[in-house]
Amino acid sequence: MSKCGKIASIFEELKSTHDKTFTTKLEEFPGGPDAFLFAAKFCYGIRVEFTARNIIMVYCAADFLEMTDEYGEDNLLLKSENFLHKNVLRNWKDCILALQSCESCMPRAEKLYILKKCLNAVSMMVCTDPSLFGWPMMMYGSLQSPGGSILWNGINTGARIRSAESDWWFEDISYFSVGLFERLIKTMEGRGIRCELLAGAIMYYARKYLPGLGRWQSMQGGKARTVASFSLTPVAVDQKVLLESIETLLPKKKGKSFCRFLLGLLRVASILGVNQTCQDSLERRIGMQLELASLDGLLIPSYSDSDTLYNTDCVERIVHHFVSLESGLTLFSPPSLDLESSPSSEPLRKVARLMDSYIAEVASDVNLKPGKLRTLAGVLPESSRPLHDGLYRALDIYFKAHPWLSDGEKEELCNIIDYQKLSVDACAHASQNERLPLRVILQVLFFEQMHLRMALAGCLNVLEAESAPTGQGEIAGNATAGQIMQRDGWVTVVRENRVLKVDMEKMRSRVGELEEEFSKIKQEMKRVTKSHSSLSSPRVVARKFGCKLLAKSTDAQTDVAGSTGPTPRPSVERACSSRNSRHRKSFSLF
Repeated sequence: MSKCGKIASIFEELKSTHDKTFTTKLEEFPGGPDAFLFAAKFCYGIRVEFTARNIIMVYCAADFLEMTDEYGEDNLLLKSENFLHKNVLRNWKDCILALQSCESCMPRAEKLYILKKCLNAVSMMVCTDPSLFGWPMMMYGSLQSPGGSILWNGINTGARIRSAESDWWFEDISYFSVGLFERLIKTMEGRGIRCELLAGAIMYYARKYLPGLGRWQSMQGGKARTVASFSLTPVAVDQKVLLESIETLLPKKKGKSFCRFLLGLLRVASILGVNQTCQDSLERRIGMQLELASLDGLLIPSYSDSDTLYNTDCVERIVHHFVSLESGLTLFSPPSLDLESSPSSEPLRKVARLMDSYIAEVASDVNLKPGKLRTLAGVLPESSRPLHDGLYRALDIYFKAHPWLSDGEKEELCNIIDYQKLSVDACAHASQNERLPLRVILQVLFFEQMHLRMALAGCLNVLEAESAPTGQGEIAGNATAGQIMQRDGWVTVVRENRVLKVDMEKMRSRVGELEEEFSKIKQEMKRVTKSHSSLSSPRVVARKFGCKLLAKSTDAQTDVAGSTGPTPRPSVERACSSRNSRHRKSFSLF
């Protein structure tokens, strides 16, 4: 009663109403029986020891019991306050231990601003370079750093800085409860600590208490930290509450490791069944940086009653968020810019390639409906895919995994492909693909022929430009380019250039082969023609058969007119004529 104002007032109040012994109960006593025992020992002169683990509890108990200087000089409240300011708030280790032990008296500590003072002290020491000021914040014993011992007013304290890395404090604060950790992160954010450091601390804390995030966290947690010095024990947390709290603490930043972490959070959130607000926020955050995501991160298993293997609805919503954020950049890009060099289209093309790989991966699921596949392929705008080879590969995998589809269903799915955007290799594969409907194969062959015609026309234009003088070649080339730009537009020119690079080399080699074959055929024809002309000469034929040729018709008539010999018999003449006719027939056949 001599040192506690509250007990003295209770005694005076109850003394007037009770003649004999009376009892009372101290409701909501901060710190519980241990704190009351500490105060009682102090009142009766028993030696007590202030430590970082009990200082906040003792401070709150002294304030509750009103142990001020009014009830005794150098009372418990003043002693605990002095110890807090002189010893705890100036030392990193003691400040961490004090915060971890204040769970039993959190409301009272909040009311007395003790919690705020400790959080501000931790935040200040995090953003202060200990090697610059020589502040003995971290008393880690034998742990060394390149900076050596810390000096305090020129005196070697023997303390060593734990590490010069910026994440040296991640492990220490990971032993706080969820509520206290949340308060600390908000305090640090208010002091202007970089969001990269805050995100790293949050990711480290989440990985520690959410085991499913192990493979989705890029940070290495195997380093030796201060846990050996502190002898701290991890707190028990509700994983669902933890994940919902972490989502609100995450800063708005972009990065590959951060995007991977968000995808891991979304995967764990679907397992724990967090509220819809938290899940929508995670999907929106991922959509803001979808171009940095990886395929394995998007392959989120379906934990609901859905028959599909992967949660395609979730990925579809993420892509919708990405498109809604990117549409303002891509839709208003001037058409004169090249699609390949436009900086605003680069994230869109990356996401298109990512989605093509995702669709190809989920296409092997036998429970995936054709409508869902068509929706996933059409969620991105048409301008995002300069080539449709990825979509064709995904459809080929889908047709292979779903052989029971009819030709009508296959043709309907094939409508998502623009055959003009297929490469030469893809057209060659599609023209021989037995899984495609016949009508689709005919369309592929038609566009493949168009590709070859365009390539041939490009080759001829290049040859004409090379053969013409420099000025005329440039003019002809500019005119040809202008005609192509006017006819097909800038997107078609980009597509043609990509195809022509491949076709030019093939066409040149083919033209060379054809020229060689033509020269060989020409030489062969000359040789055959020469041999035929020599063999068809009558004298050569006659000599070949051992016959003598008759004289010319005029000479024969003269000889017959001047002949005085007897006239041959008719039978002999008929025999000779028939023999000559047979000779003529054989000659003509020859």
